[in-house]
Amino acid sequence: MSADPGPNGTGRMTEHAHEARIRSASIPIRGFVQPSTYLRPYSNSNAARTVKPVNAIDREQAEGLRAIRAFLKVRTSYDVLPLSYRLITFDTALLVKKSLNTLIQNGIVSAPLWDSKTSTFAGMLTTSDYINVVQYYWQNSDAFKQIDQFRLNSLRDVEKALGVVPIETISAHPHKPLYEACRRMLISRARRIPLVDVDHETNRQIVVSVITQYRILKFVAVNVTETQMLRKPLRDLNLGTYKNLATAKMDTPVIEVIINMLVKKSISSVPIVDDDGVVLNVFEAVDVITIIKGGVYDDLNLSVGEALLKRPEDFAGMYCCTINDRLDTIFDTLRKSRVHRFVVVDDENRLKGILTLSDILQYILLEGEGDEP
Repeated sequence: MSADPGPNGTGRMTEHAHEARIRSASIPIRGFVQPSTYLRPYSNSNAARTVKPVNAIDREQAEGLRAIRAFLKVRTSYDVLPLSYRLITFDTALLVKKSLNTLIQNGIVSAPLWDSKTSTFAGMLTTSDYINVVQYYWQNSDAFKQIDQFRLNSLRDVEKALGVVPIETISAHPHKPLYEACRRMLISRARRIPLVDVDHETNRQIVVSVITQYRILKFVAVNVTETQMLRKPLRDLNLGTYKNLATAKMDTPVIEVIINMLVKKSISSVPIVDDDGVVLNVFEAVDVITIIKGGVYDDLNLSVGEALLKRPEDFAGMYCCTINDRLDTIFDTLRKSRVHRFVVVDDENRLKGILTLSDILQYILLEGEGDEP
């Protein structure tokens, strides 16, 4: 996987007159929360009906979404890549412990897998795989010594032992429309997609790079000026998750957050709140990598507050917004900063919801698409 290269953009967009009230705290956020169910065109017993724009803001919003989709259809996945980048790929015969240390040393949280026996792409190694290892260890403490001997090709056996449904192996061709890669990501609920080509001389697969939801949305934010037309606030978009949110306290044990929240709810971040519901921080699935580095599984007994102290000093901030913030200013923040989700709060910083990049990507791809010719 590339070590977070910047997207290939063209220039800087004009600052919005209405700047979003989006604040940066001390801790970053990455991960995936299941996208919301968006309002779709519906039909009655007589004929299909779609909701048409009824005012200037609605029309402008629809025009902005059309411009973004048109851009994604004419640009390729390869266009997202910078002129220079590096890609770290793991052989499936590598020890899990060594792969963990390599990720930390290179400041990345995932990497493509390569099967050297068949010379084929073998999927992605992500934080979900390490969480599966943690869960396996927690349920089979007698097998602790075996964990250090696990190789990446044995992760599928761990999935079977836990009854976990394997993540679908998907990829995109680098020269196909970026829109196709985005649709594949939505269908598979993946937050990143490898770009795989074929060497015409050897007829073997080549992993070119990996693009993420963040890279795609930032690419859009930098290059599509029509994002400034998305002036409707979040409260009017049915965008984000606002019910049944998992939360934890600073003294909650890490293992409880991992097993009872990340695993059971299939999410990758949990807001940390105080007794009044004020957001203090966010525990992310990627924090698991830092906690168990070097095979120190005993640190899973730490409290969330203690675990967060292990984060690198260069971690970026946690980004917050309110339901009154508009999508144009959300994109402006994506253009300027490395953001992976927004914690939605009220005026007193109490938790109200979570807005993920999956939510945003699904919205710009699907909202009003059925109304287009």
